[in-house]
Amino acid sequence: MRRIAMSVAVSTMTLSLAGCGVLNATGDGASASPTKGDDVTVGLLLPEKANTRYDKFDYPIIRDQVTALTHKKGRVQYANADADSARQAGQMQQMIDDKVDIILLDAVDSHAIAGQVQKAKDAGIPVIAYDRLAEGPIDAYISFDNELVGEVQARTLLEALGSGVNTSDKVVMVNGSPTDPNAKQFKQGALSELNGKVTIADTFDTKDWKPENAAAEMTEAISKIGKSNIAGVYAANDGMAGGVIKALKAAGATSLPPITGQDAELDAVQRILVGEQYMSVYKSYPDEAEAAAQMAVTKVQGKDIQFDALTQDRVDSPTTKAIPSKLVQVSALTKSKIKETVVADGIYTVDDICTAKYRAACAAAGLK
Repeated sequence: MRRIAMSVAVSTMTLSLAGCGVLNATGDGASASPTKGDDVTVGLLLPEKANTRYDKFDYPIIRDQVTALTHKKGRVQYANADADSARQAGQMQQMIDDKVDIILLDAVDSHAIAGQVQKAKDAGIPVIAYDRLAEGPIDAYISFDNELVGEVQARTLLEALGSGVNTSDKVVMVNGSPTDPNAKQFKQGALSELNGKVTIADTFDTKDWKPENAAAEMTEAISKIGKSNIAGVYAANDGMAGGVIKALKAAGATSLPPITGQDAELDAVQRILVGEQYMSVYKSYPDEAEAAAQMAVTKVQGKDIQFDALTQDRVDSPTTKAIPSKLVQVSALTKSKIKETVVADGIYTVDDICTAKYRAACAAAGLK
C-alpha cells in the first residue's frame, strides 16, 4: 500500500526548508502565486484522548508553527473526537460550514470519514491526512513510516528474547484498533519479522486502542496459554502495554515477559526504566507536527514548489493512488536510549522522568 519515492534524505531536506527561509518564498515558474495571505485558518481534527500525545504535543506544536509561519496572523481551529467517529464527522462538518482554509485530519475511522473528505473537497477545502491515512480524495498525507514501526517493535522484541529464540516461543499480539489503518500497517510490519521465528499464540485487534480493552484481551490470553508460557507480548502502543502489564500482575506474574509499546509516553518511559516494559517506539512528534503545519500553510498559500519539496514520498489508500506524502523515520526506545531520544529532543526533562519513585532506576541508567 505504500510506494516510497525517496528515503531519509527527504527528511533532511524538509527540515532545512524553514531554516533557509524557503517556506516564506512565493516561488516562480512552476510555483503558483499565493492564493491566501497570512490570515490562514487551519482546521485540526485529532482522534482521541486516551493517547496523551495529541493534546500535549500535536495540537500545541501545530498551533505554534502555524502562528510562526503566518507572522502571528494565522490560527488553528481545533477539535478532538475522543474516539467517536460520528462526533468527528460532526466536527469536520462544522469546519466545512465555518469555511476554514484547509483541514488536517487524523481520522478516528479512516473509512467512515471518506464522505466528509468528499464534502470538504466539494467545498474547495483541501484535506491533509495527518498521522492516519484517511480514505477519500485527500490532497496529501503525513505520518511516520508505519510498517517500519511494527518492524522495529518486533525486531526489538526478538532481541529481548535472545539468541535462543525459536518457533516454540509463544508471543501474544495486542494490536491496535481495526478502524485505524495505521494499526494494520503496524501489524503487517511486526508479522514480517515475527513469522517463522516464534509462535503467535493469540492475537487481538483492540477496539479504540483502549488500555482496559487490552487488559481484558491479555487476561483472556493468559487463561488460554498460561502466564508462565508467554515468552513475549507485542503491544502496539504504550497505553495498551500498560493494560497488558496490569493483566499480568493481576494474574500473579512475578516476572514479566518483554513487552513492546509505541509513542514514548512518560508512564512507558518510567516502566522501561524499572523493567516492566521492554521498549517503546520513539517518533519525533515535533518533526511530524511542524512539517504538517508547513504543508498546510504552503498548500493554502499556493507555494507549490515548497509543498512539493515537503511531500516527495507517495502512498496509496484504498480510494486514492500516489498521494503526495511525507513519511517520518522512527527509532527503538529502550532503557539505554532514553537520554538520546526523549530527553535530547526536549520531550521530557530528567526531572519529569526521575520522580521519587524512579530516582534509583534513573541513577542506575545514568539519567542525571
